[in-house]
Amino acid sequence: MKNILYTGIYAFSMLIFGTNGLVVSHISLQASYVVLMRTLIGGILLTGLVLLRGGFDRKAIRQERIFLLLGGAALGLNWVALFEAYRLLNVSLATLIYYAGPMLILLLSPILFREKLSNTKIAAICLVAVGLVCISGSIAFGGLNLVGLMTAVVSALFYASLIYFNKRIVRTGGLQTAAIELDVAFAVVLLYVLLTVGLPQLQKSDLPYIAVIGLINTGLAYLLYFTSLQKLPGQSVALISYIDPVSALVFSALFLHEAMTPVQILGAVLIIGGAVFGELHGKRQESV
Repeated sequence: MKNILYTGIYAFSMLIFGTNGLVVSHISLQASYVVLMRTLIGGILLTGLVLLRGGFDRKAIRQERIFLLLGGAALGLNWVALFEAYRLLNVSLATLIYYAGPMLILLLSPILFREKLSNTKIAAICLVAVGLVCISGSIAFGGLNLVGLMTAVVSALFYASLIYFNKRIVRTGGLQTAAIELDVAFAVVLLYVLLTVGLPQLQKSDLPYIAVIGLINTGLAYLLYFTSLQKLPGQSVALISYIDPVSALVFSALFLHEAMTPVQILGAVLIIGGAVFGELHGKRQESV
């Protein structure tokens, strides 16, 4: 019963993340600035909640500080790369490539987490891999931005790192993990901004969307995300994560009017279909 509850919580966080591209598309700031504001607002919100609930567990944090620091750095850099890919490609394609990250975790789960990789999971990986080839190949040969393609790939690698580091955090609670990693991400992105482009000049028109990306898409969504992530198997985490690109595709088509070529649509169907097949068929086998 608890597993069903945490699966639902994790799925809802993925649905919120699916609106990231839609919200970011209304912000005029560069990607690094958006991430800076996002981690600042989200970090303050979740850190305040931790303090209201009795403070941080210093013993647990001390034992897992390396993974907390690495996870926070991966979180911040992952967002910078992803938001930049939104602008260079589009929300749909950037999100689909980004989700090569969970596929890598799924592929390496026998080594990383000692989880058995069934034939069904292998079939799901193959479908997702072919889908990613369709997406990336159509970008490479279709005249779209190759820098955007590479940026999306980098975001996928950082995302895989984030999943791995957070699966290694077992003593620090979900809320505390979220707060610490957002604070670390803010520090990393602030350093990056200061070394590259300097501090931003905010526009009034950006403020409502910055508030949404910080409070809802970061504070609330990451509280749900980290709380459920630590309670679910690595393979389930990887596969349920594809709710994000499904919702991102729907939202970008409905509200941003983004069109995809037939090859890209085929790639999206393979990615999403492979993920759903692997998750649902795997659950059926477990219940037999």
